[in-house]
Amino acid sequence: MYGLIGRMLAKPGEREALIGHILGSSAAMPGCLSYVVARDPANPDAIWVTEVWDREESHAASLQLPAVQAAIAKARPLIAGFDNHTVTEPVGGHGLARG
Repeated sequence: MYGLIGRMLAKPGEREALIGHILGSSAAMPGCLSYVVARDPANPDAIWVTEVWDREESHAASLQLPAVQAAIAKARPLIAGFDNHTVTEPVGGHGLARG
């Protein structure tokens, strides 16, 4: 499995709109086993995105999906930056098959 954990910063006051765009594109992504978007309670402009994919290639392919491309275009003006990005190798957990 292939995992990503990242913290994204929205422009001030745009966090909820950014979350909406991200969640709107996350429904049908082949190979995606888990996709969680969470508010950062310590920062009113930050969100965390935690992803688990069957393999790295599935993640790369998802970035070419029309729905994902449209969401990126809508979200880009709302993003102030990225301050944390970590690649992981998930081995299992609640909702995931053992690797």
